[in-house]
Formats: sequence, structure tokens, C-alpha cells
Amino acid sequence: EKMAEKLHTRKSAISRIENHAEDIRLSTLEKFASALGRSLEISIR
Repeated sequence: EKMAEKLHTRKSAISRIENHAEDIRLSTLEKFASALGRSLEISIR
């Protein structure tokens, strides 16, 4: 609930992220990471 408030979204959206949703926008992941005080890093190896 607190995470949803930080991201200005519904709890259901947070639930999709937490339950390994396959179609998540990078911008959403960036916001999620930022709310956790982290940054998102993507690499292709």
C-alpha cells in the first residue's frame, strides 16, 4: 500500500510487478526502483 502511494498508483499495479508480470514498462520499473531508493540498470551480455 505504501509503495502504491509512493508511485501514485493502485495496489493492483504493484501486485502485478511483485508477481512477475511479463509485460511491465521500463518507466514503471524505474519508478519502482526510485521509490525503493535504487536505480534501474539494464545490460545485455
